[in-house]
Amino acid sequence: MAVGWRRALVIGLLTLSSPAWAAGKKVDLDYHVRLLPQSDQAEVRLTLAQGSAVRSLDFDLGDGSHYSDFKADGQWQLTPGKQARGVWRPAADKASLTYRVRISHGRKSGSFDTRMTPTWALMRGDDLVPAAKLDQQDGIELISRLEFELPSGWKSVETAWPRIGKNKFRIDNVSRLFDRPTGWMLAGHLGSRRTRLGETEVTVASPRGQGMRRMDVLTLLTFVWPQVQAVFPRHPAKLLIVGANDPMWRGSLAAHESIYLNSRLPLVSESGTSALVRELAQVFGRINDTQRSDWISEGFAEYYAIELIRRAGGMSDERYQSLQERLSKNSQNVSTLRGEQLSPAQVSKAVVLLQELDREIRLKTRNKRSLDDVLRGAMRLQSVDTKAFVQLSESVLGESSKVLDTALIQ
Repeated sequence: MAVGWRRALVIGLLTLSSPAWAAGKKVDLDYHVRLLPQSDQAEVRLTLAQGSAVRSLDFDLGDGSHYSDFKADGQWQLTPGKQARGVWRPAADKASLTYRVRISHGRKSGSFDTRMTPTWALMRGDDLVPAAKLDQQDGIELISRLEFELPSGWKSVETAWPRIGKNKFRIDNVSRLFDRPTGWMLAGHLGSRRTRLGETEVTVASPRGQGMRRMDVLTLLTFVWPQVQAVFPRHPAKLLIVGANDPMWRGSLAAHESIYLNSRLPLVSESGTSALVRELAQVFGRINDTQRSDWISEGFAEYYAIELIRRAGGMSDERYQSLQERLSKNSQNVSTLRGEQLSPAQVSKAVVLLQELDREIRLKTRNKRSLDDVLRGAMRLQSVDTKAFVQLSESVLGESSKVLDTALIQ
């Protein structure tokens, strides 16, 4: 008995002294972001508590022009060019990679996609930490956190990630191996409004003096939320809506659990559609389309921007009818929906096609099924292309679709 006990103890001690990843080890990955408004940059530091857990991180640096001053514990290999890449092979013990990233991204029109001023910064986490291929030891789980170091006088920072300290957030994305801080982020002298809608904590934030109608945004969201919950099966724990005035780009854009909305945009346009509700449908739907099938996610988002407001009682039948007519008129010359970047006319055509498909499904299934069922099916897929979309629609229909038998999507 004593021999058996001693053998178990020896095996236990050997297990403890074997490499950390052998036992399914958790390793900390900390992101530290220091904002530097005087140089329009952020200094980003990635720190691995145990570098040997990761063989390499291979970063996609775009054209490379936004990143500079790389310093690494271990090996760092930079390949410049139009598709610049940087490969970090961390040192074995505690290891850090530090670099600088430019925050303000301008457009040819003179407006900005992201911007840093002396008193605030509106940025994307996707730019702070670029996408990377992670090659790690088996059995390792990286536990990622993000912390901001703000300039003197800056009051707060908002992200779409769960807050675990004053300027600290937990980064956990179950759909990715490499947890990085994606989505819209805002720091500085901010005004914000918060509420809870269903299971989701909603924050609307903007720099002070930017004319953001925060209560109007919350009111519209509260109004459509029951319809959003009825359509979409998954709801984020947190939703951040950020906005600013010109010279920020006068548009709207969804990112990870977050939405950017220029503060000059009407919440509901003259045509009756809503940029805010369209981006909300993008955030909730998270449809990843491939094979030149952008018409699926773009069409769904615009379709539900109209449909959610109509179902909530915010659109009369007459107004809905005139909107239908406008969509048909705007898209009458469209001959194909296939492509990467859709024109407004193509998006209108996609909406018309989806409306016809919805009517076909409701008619054939005696109102038991609808386009909502196709959307939920698409949300369950990792990615969807036109062929998969047709198969999905026909499985909901129970037969082949006359509406989708069209040259528009060939």
